[in-house]
Amino acid sequence: MEYILEAFLLLFRWDILLLCLFGALLGVVLGAIPGLSGGIGMILVLPATFAMDPIAAFALLCSIHTGGMSGGYIGSILVGIPGTNSSVATVYDGYEFTKQGDPVRALSVGTVANCIGTIPGVIFAIFLCRIIGAFAVKLGPTELFAFACCGIVMVASLSEGNLLKGLIAAGIGLLIACVGSSPVSGTIRFAFGSYYLYGGFERVNVILGVYAGRTIFLEYVRGERMKKGGPSLKISGFHLSLKDFTSNIGNIIRSFFIGLWIGFLPGLGGSLANVVAYATQKNFSKHPETFGKGNIEGVWAPEVANNASVGGAYIPMVTLGIPGDGPTAYLLMGLIIAGIDPGPLLMRTEPVLVNMIFVATIFSAVYVLLLEIFGMKLFPSILRAPYHFLYPSILAFCFTGAYIAVGNISAIIILIGFTLLGIWFTYANIPHVPFVLAFVLGDILEQNFRSAVNLYPQYGALCFFVRPLSCGIIILLVFLLFWPTIKKAIVRRNTRIKAVFDQVQDDD
Repeated sequence: MEYILEAFLLLFRWDILLLCLFGALLGVVLGAIPGLSGGIGMILVLPATFAMDPIAAFALLCSIHTGGMSGGYIGSILVGIPGTNSSVATVYDGYEFTKQGDPVRALSVGTVANCIGTIPGVIFAIFLCRIIGAFAVKLGPTELFAFACCGIVMVASLSEGNLLKGLIAAGIGLLIACVGSSPVSGTIRFAFGSYYLYGGFERVNVILGVYAGRTIFLEYVRGERMKKGGPSLKISGFHLSLKDFTSNIGNIIRSFFIGLWIGFLPGLGGSLANVVAYATQKNFSKHPETFGKGNIEGVWAPEVANNASVGGAYIPMVTLGIPGDGPTAYLLMGLIIAGIDPGPLLMRTEPVLVNMIFVATIFSAVYVLLLEIFGMKLFPSILRAPYHFLYPSILAFCFTGAYIAVGNISAIIILIGFTLLGIWFTYANIPHVPFVLAFVLGDILEQNFRSAVNLYPQYGALCFFVRPLSCGIIILLVFLLFWPTIKKAIVRRNTRIKAVFDQVQDDD
C-alpha cells in the first residue's frame, strides 16, 4: 500500500497530470480514426522517452494506451468502421443505433463501459500481480523460457486461422532479434561486417517500420477511408439512462471477467475479448434474435471486455516480463529504454515504478471518461480529420523518431527496410503481432535458454523436462501447435460418422 501511495504522490504533479491529459486525448483521437490506433501513438512517442524522466514517460505511454483502447468505439458506432481491432464487435449493434437516429445512447453506454472495464481491471491487476509476483520470483530459467515460448505460440496459433504463417512471423522476429551482439557472450552475429549492425536493430525503429510505417503507407495509398469522409451527424451530448445500466449489471460483470482473463493470456488482448464477450452475451441474452439490430447489450459487453483486458495484460508483463498484447509490448520496450530489466524481479527492484503504471492508467481512465462525456459533441469532427495531412505528418514523426533513437542516417534506411517488410507481411497475409512479440522477447528467450542449458549441462536441451512446471508448459505448447490439425481431424471424423449414421437411417 505504501508503494501505491508513493506512486500516487509522484504522479500528482501538475506537469504529469497535464501529460496524462494530453496522452489520453491523443489516444482517444488516434483510436477513433479508422486505420490508426493508440498503439501507433505509443510507438511515435517511444523515441522521445529516451530524454524523458521515467515517471513522465510511463505516464504518457499508459495514458495513450488507455485512450486508444477506449476511443475505438467512436468509429464503430458512428460510421460502422472499427477505430481499432478491439472494437470490431461493437459495430454489430452500435452502428445500428446510429442508423436508427439514436447514436447518443450507444456512445453514452460505450463511454461508461470503457471506464467500468479499465479501472476495476487495473485494481484486480494490482492485487493479482502481488500474488503471482511472489510465485514468479521462484521460477528458474527453464520456466521463464517455457512461458515466453508459450506466449509466442499462443499468438501464432490465433493468427487469423493460419498457424503456419503465424509461426513464420515469429521465426522472422527471432531471427532479426539475433542480429548484433549476443546477450550472453557478446559475440557479433549476422552483422555482415557493418558497424551499424553491431548493436542489432533498435527496437523502436523495427516497431516504427513494421507497424506504424506499414499502416500509414498502406492506408494512404489505398485511399479508401479518405474517400468516405466523416459523418455529418449532430450529437446532443452524453445521456445514459439508469435502466440501461441496471438491466445490464450481470452482463457487465460477466464481460469484465472475460476481458480480464483473455487479457491475462499472453498475446490475445482486447481484440479477442471484444468478440468473445459479445458472443457470450448473445448466448445468455433473453432476446438473442435482436442482436445485430440495435440491442444495447451488444454495446455493453464488447466495450467492458476490451477495456478490462488492459488490466489483465499488465499481469504477465509485470510478473513475468511477457507482454500480454501489442501495447504492453511497447510498454515493455519503454522499460528497456529506461534501463530497467523486465521480469519476475521487477516488482521487487522497482515497486514504485510498477505501481506508478497502475495508478497512471487509473488517472488516464478518469481523464478519458471526462473527455468523452464533455467532448461527445465533437466526435463526428474527429472522424472528419483530413487524412491527406494526417498521414504524411505521422510518417514525418516516424522518421524523426527513428533518427533520434539511433543518432545517424542508418536509422532512416532501417526504418524504410522494415516498412517494406511490414508491407510484404500484409500482402503475404502474415500477421505482424507474432513478429513483434518474438522480436521483443528474443533476448529473454536466448538468455534463459543458455542459462537453463548451463544450469543442467548433463541433460542438454532436455533440461526443460526436468522441472515439472516447465515440462507441463512445453507439453501445452506442443498441444497448441498441433491442436488445429487435431481439431480438423475430429471434425472430419464426426462428419464421416454422421454420414454413415444418416445412410443407415435412410436404408432402414
